[in-house]
Amino acid sequence: MRKLIISAVAGGIIIFASLYFAGVIANSKDNRRPPSQKVVKTVFVDTVKNITVPIMVPANGNLKAKKRLELYSEVQGVFRPGSKLFRTGQEYKAGQTLIKIDASEYYASVQSAKSNLYNLLTSIMPDLRLDYPEIYPKWQQYLNGFDLEKTTPELPKMDSEKEKFFITGREIITNYYNVKNLEQRLSKYTITAPFTGVLTEALVTEGTLIRSGQKLGEFINTGLYELEVSVSKTYGDFLKVGKKVELSNLEKTQTFVGEVTRVNASVDQNSQTITVYIEVSGDNLKEGQYLEANLEAKEEKNAIEINRSLLLDNDQIFVVKDSILDLMAVQPIFFTDKTVVLKNVPDGEVIVTKPITGAYAGMLVKVFVESKS
Repeated sequence: MRKLIISAVAGGIIIFASLYFAGVIANSKDNRRPPSQKVVKTVFVDTVKNITVPIMVPANGNLKAKKRLELYSEVQGVFRPGSKLFRTGQEYKAGQTLIKIDASEYYASVQSAKSNLYNLLTSIMPDLRLDYPEIYPKWQQYLNGFDLEKTTPELPKMDSEKEKFFITGREIITNYYNVKNLEQRLSKYTITAPFTGVLTEALVTEGTLIRSGQKLGEFINTGLYELEVSVSKTYGDFLKVGKKVELSNLEKTQTFVGEVTRVNASVDQNSQTITVYIEVSGDNLKEGQYLEANLEAKEEKNAIEINRSLLLDNDQIFVVKDSILDLMAVQPIFFTDKTVVLKNVPDGEVIVTKPITGAYAGMLVKVFVESKS
């Protein structure tokens, strides 16, 4: 019994001693955290100064030759070789023969008709000399100038009714217009270049039997091109004929200056756009080349232009007032792929020019000051 009492007392002492030392150790732990250092972000700013901002509407398209000739045959015959091969890329000067079709058989029929007309004129000369001596010299001069190897000259002007009746009754006028009709068709056996250019499509070769209505090729002028672009109808009233337009290629390595020559009066019902035609010339331009255009639609007064990333979803931007960020409501006027034009931003307002991660109204910031050195 005595041992049991001693064991119980010793156990109690050990328990109380453990609790005491546990409390001492717990109280000795420092729970105080070091004060957190407040981080002040540095921001890039700019002072607002409203100006007149030109609204540049981007557009793009492919070049097309302004002067284009699709070659079709109106007659039938064999394609005869000329001074140049009829091949794609071949250059021709204005007036040079593009295509010559064999017309020897048809030429003989034309000469036969001209000969008949000449014989008719010769047969009436004795009657004119006797009955109408006053008009005889005029018709004799016409007959002297009649050359079967050249184009039939225009008939002399008939001044009196007697002269008209006499000439018409001998079927001279009928034969004359018959000859002119044949000569007109004979000219279609030869196709000449109406302007200096290049053959971009050749569908026949020398020796080919050409049929009436057959397409022969395509001929363009390489000195002048048109760019067809579509812009929003919102800016249709501001796009005027004669406005200069800056053009560039896809790689931005070449720039050209074009001019608005035509503006379509109708609006595309599906896309609600207006077609604008820009004329441009240059030695480095090719048909089908892709170009980008910046059309100056209008000028917006009292506005500024900033990066699109600075405009928040609710049409607000960050401004700095006494090192504190604040939000300002603005009015977006025009968007491009990188920038936005804003109004209702007072002059002298300090706006943030680069996005800030985690920014909020009331945030303490430090304005970046560029070193003058």
